[in-house]
Amino acid sequence: MRNDKKRPFKGNKPQKSQPFKKEIVRKEREVSQEEIEDNFVFGNHATIEAIQQGRGNKLFLQEDSKSEKVEHLKLLAKENAVPVKWVPKQKLDTMTNHGVHQGIVLAITAYEYLTLDELLDRTKEKTEVPFFLILDSLEDPHNFGSILRTADATGVDGIIIPKHRAVGITPVVTKASTGAVEYIPVARVTNLAQSITTLKENNFWIFGTDMKGTDYRQWNTKGAIALIIGNEGRGMSQGLHKEVDELLTIPMTGHVQSLNAGVAAGLLMYEVYRGRNPL
Repeated sequence: MRNDKKRPFKGNKPQKSQPFKKEIVRKEREVSQEEIEDNFVFGNHATIEAIQQGRGNKLFLQEDSKSEKVEHLKLLAKENAVPVKWVPKQKLDTMTNHGVHQGIVLAITAYEYLTLDELLDRTKEKTEVPFFLILDSLEDPHNFGSILRTADATGVDGIIIPKHRAVGITPVVTKASTGAVEYIPVARVTNLAQSITTLKENNFWIFGTDMKGTDYRQWNTKGAIALIIGNEGRGMSQGLHKEVDELLTIPMTGHVQSLNAGVAAGLLMYEVYRGRNPL
């Protein structure tokens, strides 16, 4: 059980002159081939959000498309100086790898990840009790998109993902998030364990998920917290187990003793929301 005396949260006594401690990493801004290939989003909601956030470069619409949403997109593109091009459905199928594009594809400016330092600085301006998610090598883009969508709904302040062996911000993630990716800052780091150390130095409590742990309904969500969500198949890596202050479990009575990562993350995010927004 978490011991509140172990690491008191300085946010209870704000020290505005004291900045967050910095993680010593070099800022990497090189554009990878993966990022080049992922410089588009598709689907109505994701496209609208990206244009409104100023990331649209060119809007591709399916030939002969006629609907209110298409007219709205044309107007939105005009208001934001985004050129429109009408193309065959086959072209859109190729661009989206046969995804459900709804006849809409938007070429965008590459997603710009934050460093952990930038995420901490941005969050400090917003709140004294931040709530971060740490995704430990999540691989399914639909899970990531679902988590982003719920994170936006529950007030999560930021998400931290590893740079390697994990899904990043892809067109599928963006569509699954229904545009929430435009509102939740994502930091991509080289080493999760090092990042957790930095978070602890900044008075964060670190929580993990496991089959054996404290019932999440007893979770003390006060203060600055970071929650680790493990890989879909392997769960949370052993290397991170020793870094957590407390393990949480979601009790189940059925025959299947595990939950989809997106579902489990959603339950835990809403528990934090419930604890911080009592009736």
